[in-house]
Amino acid sequence: MPGTLHAHVVEGTRLRVDVVSDQGATLSMTGSLEDLEATVEVDGVLAENPALRSNMWSYAKAWYVAHTVSNADALSIADPDAQAAALKLVDETRQIAQKRAESYAKTAQWIADVADDLSQLDVETAWCSSCFSKAQHRKSNRPGGQLPVFVCQGCGSPTLPCVAVGCDNMAVRERGALRIPRFCAEHRHDISGFEKAQGTIGELHDYEDYLQYEKPNLDRASKVVVGGAVAVGVAVPLGLLAAPAIGGAIGSLGMFGGLSGAAATSHGLALLGGGSLAMGGLGMAGGTAVVTAVGAAVGGALGASVVNAYLREDRSFRIELLRPGNGGVPVLVANGFLTDGKSDKWGGWKAIVTDRYPDSPVYRVHWGAKELRDFGLLGASAFGKAGGVAAAKAAAATATKAGAKVLGNLVGPAMIATDLAKNPWHVAKSRADKTGVIVGDLLARTDAESYVLIGHSLGARAMVVAAQTLGTKPGGPRIESAHLLGAAIGAKSNWDSLTAGVDGVVYGYHSSTDNVLKYVYKSAQGGETAAGLGGFIPDSSKLQNVDVSADVKTHFDYQDNVRLR
Repeated sequence: MPGTLHAHVVEGTRLRVDVVSDQGATLSMTGSLEDLEATVEVDGVLAENPALRSNMWSYAKAWYVAHTVSNADALSIADPDAQAAALKLVDETRQIAQKRAESYAKTAQWIADVADDLSQLDVETAWCSSCFSKAQHRKSNRPGGQLPVFVCQGCGSPTLPCVAVGCDNMAVRERGALRIPRFCAEHRHDISGFEKAQGTIGELHDYEDYLQYEKPNLDRASKVVVGGAVAVGVAVPLGLLAAPAIGGAIGSLGMFGGLSGAAATSHGLALLGGGSLAMGGLGMAGGTAVVTAVGAAVGGALGASVVNAYLREDRSFRIELLRPGNGGVPVLVANGFLTDGKSDKWGGWKAIVTDRYPDSPVYRVHWGAKELRDFGLLGASAFGKAGGVAAAKAAAATATKAGAKVLGNLVGPAMIATDLAKNPWHVAKSRADKTGVIVGDLLARTDAESYVLIGHSLGARAMVVAAQTLGTKPGGPRIESAHLLGAAIGAKSNWDSLTAGVDGVVYGYHSSTDNVLKYVYKSAQGGETAAGLGGFIPDSSKLQNVDVSADVKTHFDYQDNVRLR
């Protein structure tokens, strides 16, 4: 008989989700919308499968959002244009939630159907391409005539042997008939190698060797079919998108609250970020949400898969050794908005860093060349394509009402596209968050005891996320101190995750005359105040604000006019 999956509201505010496999096994769970994990109500053979529980609970949450999102607030808006835009956003939210609910439902039903009757004799011990750990894979006793399917006893994902000659690893097994050969994560280049992904890299500049693939890519022709069209160059490897254990992470992040780090790791949730824009998702969630999901995966195989996926997006990413040190703590610098393209290889950091850290090795993080360039144009249509950057800088440096009008009324709306895939601010901000996760994971793999992080603008945002990410790694390198100049990140937050991995102080250098943050950032962020404009809130003994308004008049003056504490 066909299996079933249902979600409904119970006791007014709680959700219940029930699944019945095609052979009659059942699993029921309940919880509130805020719960990271649901409570198992009816135990049984299916209850031990983490991937099934994750996908069932994400289905329930997505189903709830799709059925409860309301037009009421949008209809209360008096301005017709604003009301129409708000209604469109509500409708898009409803459609995204419905699509996700359908995806989780199919995945959960598939897992339930294959996991309810597993062989005790037909067992393979191999690396899993869903959770990237070595585990037992038990064969499912499916009806005759169907292609074989195994279930990973680590994460619960359906798997099958990799088709590469001589390979003993397990690939992700999709539901239904297999139309293309399935390769493992090594032969798909989702990770550089299963064992390598668990290891360390020594010094930071050895990271390139760590990222070298050990096996040939046998799956170069893979494409993802979305609604009848082929989406090429999506934000994550096809293997990660296909892995059933990952569905829960996509739904739980961003819109639905997030899985804890421990849950994400144990469930094999390698895809951390909400899916690519090309796949109908919202891209990576904010830095803090991503870090929460990565959790203990930092420095491990799951973290390696995330790094590998994001490096496929950003071909400009690299870490350059600017200067070997003489016993000092290693320093990393990152540029941001309209400063990444400075002609010297130091990107304007040489004097300010040498003055404070003369004996330290210094590394520069290169990232997001395309995103920073696109954002740097600041909606060139507002200025004309020629001279857009120059005009933006001139307006940003003007403390007059005319300059404010250019920045607030022309630049802001020009770069805040409704379509997130075309919104240069959203894309650049997302890239900064992703870069922070990459840097944090790479730092966690090194033998260094501590680092100093320095960043400007969106580069400062990337360093915030890097510090948050590194702070989730037990026993990993510490942050001696961090210097955040004109940080393009919201001022108000719980900053415990930022300071947790810091032994010294995080310094936030801010200027009240920074018109880019005062007008452009605020416009792009719906009125939010940037930490680089007025300081981090709340501050503390480990998070200290440094007012440099007297010396820093524009967003581009920090490196030449600030002396690091």
